[in-house]
Amino acid sequence: MSDKEQIQQEKREARRRRRVRNQVVAYVVLVALILAAAAGTVYGVNYLTKNSIGFGKGDGAGGADDQQGGSEDQDRQDAIDDIFGSEEAIPTPEPTPEPTPAVPEQTPEERLDEIVNVQIEGMPLEDKVAGLFIVTPETITGVGTAVQAGDGTRQALSEHPVGGLVYFKKNIQSEDQLRQMLTNTASYAEYPLFLAVDEEGGQVARVGSSGIGPKVDGAGDIGATGDAGNAYQAGVSIGSTLAGLGFNLDFAPVADLANVEGSVMEGRSYGSEAGSVSGFVASMTSGLRDQGVAACLKHFPGIGSSTKDTHEGMASTDRTAEQFRAEEFAVFAAGINAGAEMVMVSHMAAPSLTGNNEPCIFSEELVTGVLREELAFDGVIITDAMNMAAISDYYGADEAAVMAVLAGCDMLLMPEDYEKAYNGILAAIQEGHISEERINDSLRRIYRIKFAGKIEE
Repeated sequence: MSDKEQIQQEKREARRRRRVRNQVVAYVVLVALILAAAAGTVYGVNYLTKNSIGFGKGDGAGGADDQQGGSEDQDRQDAIDDIFGSEEAIPTPEPTPEPTPAVPEQTPEERLDEIVNVQIEGMPLEDKVAGLFIVTPETITGVGTAVQAGDGTRQALSEHPVGGLVYFKKNIQSEDQLRQMLTNTASYAEYPLFLAVDEEGGQVARVGSSGIGPKVDGAGDIGATGDAGNAYQAGVSIGSTLAGLGFNLDFAPVADLANVEGSVMEGRSYGSEAGSVSGFVASMTSGLRDQGVAACLKHFPGIGSSTKDTHEGMASTDRTAEQFRAEEFAVFAAGINAGAEMVMVSHMAAPSLTGNNEPCIFSEELVTGVLREELAFDGVIITDAMNMAAISDYYGADEAAVMAVLAGCDMLLMPEDYEKAYNGILAAIQEGHISEERINDSLRRIYRIKFAGKIEE
């Protein structure tokens, strides 16, 4: 490199260093101005704040008062600064919720009533009326003998949503066949069904006489032992067998007194003395119920004082009202107190109680006045089978059904003509002879039994 080129290079380097130095100075000046502006702002804010807090404290200069006042101002300012400085640390108080009134817990009874009312409110009138009947499976399916439940049963229950079905020996072929038939039937029903049978033990044992379950003695033989515990064991044995098959209602025990010579209930009754028979009836009722099977006392007010069979024609008794109250009613009361869910009313005429010679199922004085009110029975009152000659020979199926409901019966068992009986009640409601609320009352009693198992005690 020549001397001239070296001199030019040194000049360029000197100019570069001057540019860098000038840029640094400019940056320093700019930062200083910014800091000075910030300091001025802080000073102004503090000045205004102090004068605002100290307003009215006197404005003399110097002295101890000014120094004390300044100290107090500073303390207040510090306090304010502390508050603002800790503002984020102070939690926002949560709003105090309004206290919720305590709602009393429902009792099992109240829950049951609620379930029952919901069920009934959702039912059309036609289904409500059908729910009052217990009939044979043949009645709604049209088959000769029902031994299975398939699509025919499903369709029949859809068209005729009856309250229950009752089975006889002819419906039973084997234990497995019977259990499957009942299981299928229950699953097809839109509404819960009573699946019922007459299983007293002894000569009236539809299941037992088919070779299913243990053999159970009849009421007469059990009563002769003098030990009511045997009646309880009979109830447990029968109830266990029925429940295992799918039945939930037994038309038993017999609460009649066989207290006349040649009584129609000879052998089916626990005896003739109210004092002892009461214990057997209560024990049998408890045995059934302990197995989850509803018990139905029969045949109110006590058909054992008659020698005539209502299956074959009209029957009556000359028993006085005083005799009934002192003896027969005591037996039924024992069964009611033991928890019997149903009472079956007979077709026998009892003029001393009803004032006429009509079948007891048609007597409001007996059904409502005595059984419902005097004996305080709040369960389901059901008629005896209405296809018996004592009814079918003298009354039309529709007429008999309406008369029984008007008397206070809740359920109608096996009318001679189901369709006619059903339409008779439906027409009576539509024409105002029977109120829908009257039907609802019966359904409440019916569904309290059907839904009782759904309530946890």
